[in-house]
Amino acid sequence: MRIAARRRPLVLKVGGELLEDRALLAGVVSAVARMTIGDGNVHAPLVIIHGGGKEIDAALKQAGLEKRQVDGLRITDGATLEVVVAVLGAVNTRLVAALNTAGVPAVGLTGADANCGLSELAAPHRAADGRAVDLGRVGVPAKDADMRLLESLVGDRFVPVVACIGIGRDGTLLNVNADTLAGHLAARLSAKRLVIAGTTPGVLGRDGATLPLLESTAFAQLVSSGTATAGMIAKLRACEHALAGGVDDVVIVDGRDAAALVAAAESDTPPRATRLIATATRTLA
Repeated sequence: MRIAARRRPLVLKVGGELLEDRALLAGVVSAVARMTIGDGNVHAPLVIIHGGGKEIDAALKQAGLEKRQVDGLRITDGATLEVVVAVLGAVNTRLVAALNTAGVPAVGLTGADANCGLSELAAPHRAADGRAVDLGRVGVPAKDADMRLLESLVGDRFVPVVACIGIGRDGTLLNVNADTLAGHLAARLSAKRLVIAGTTPGVLGRDGATLPLLESTAFAQLVSSGTATAGMIAKLRACEHALAGGVDDVVIVDGRDAAALVAAAESDTPPRATRLIATATRTLA
């Protein structure tokens, strides 16, 4: 029996840093199981996107390659891409195996499968400090990426688990930032909510405290003021894309807390998290 098309999915991005530690991985798997099959029934359709985190950094170091990033985006040459693809494949298999062991019907994919992650080569990135940076073999999800496989899988009650590898129109593999891919897929799949799980308790203000609610008009100010840096910049841009694409809201949550991760999928006031919404358009009477 297929899930009715009107049921909008939840898109969950899991940072690689949550998947390299056995205890953290177990917490993520437990949370996903509660989201999807908690009482023996499949709840809202779910699509998972994941990154590789520090495992990629460690593999690059072992290969004698330098880690280079700007605003949370990895600068990727050919040798770096080979390492990224290998690590993401291992992480994807580990996560899918753990989910299936917990009873979650997960299916491992990359963006190359059925062109669900069809991507264009990224233009030079305009960094927060004003520099134009060539990212190398980095992709930006294309507007005509094919969603049919993902829609079919969630319709048949499977949970797609997508590693953040894109495919160019000429068949070349591209490194796609996991937050960026999650934001694009959430918009294309008409997701109800995008949850971005990492190791920080949401978006932090200048005083280091979690901002519980954030409107999209505040994103640029957080970046320009230096309050949001590195990986958070990529997250905010992904949030902006998702909200502009019709996603109701985005939650950035500390995925180290399994209960908070479940709440991020279900609650409008999740703990250890920031809920991000599109700024309402105001008209004069």
